[in-house]
Amino acid sequence: MDKMRQLRLAKDAMDRDWADPGLDLETVAAHAGYSRYHFIRAFSEAYGETPGQYLTHRRIERAEEMLRTANLSVTEICHLVGFSSVGTFSARFKARTGLTPREYRTRHVGRGAALIPGCYAMLWAGGFRPGAEPPPQRNSGEAR
Repeated sequence: MDKMRQLRLAKDAMDRDWADPGLDLETVAAHAGYSRYHFIRAFSEAYGETPGQYLTHRRIERAEEMLRTANLSVTEICHLVGFSSVGTFSARFKARTGLTPREYRTRHVGRGAALIPGCYAMLWAGGFRPGAEPPPQRNSGEAR
């Protein structure tokens, strides 16, 4: 298999699985059949950025879309796009867009259709994981 085809397989994996917080360099390099260090060099040479930078850009693009269209908190969006730290997400978002996620939402919301309710956005984005325990039901003080 030629080098570009192998790199495209890895890039396709990042495009497909961008929201998976467990998507790491080892996994992506394995898609290309490279060691992690060789993969970083080959990917950077072919695409002009490291695999980590590419994946971060992909996640920020998705976050921008969700901030414009979904009624979700910044924390919810952070986790839906594959970041595990809100601080890291906000710093990377600001470095890429020049705005914090909240500033971005303020600037871009209201220019189009109403925001999608958060429950629908979470369902669409896969925020409800199969097999996850549902939140406990609370009663309004009735006898137990």
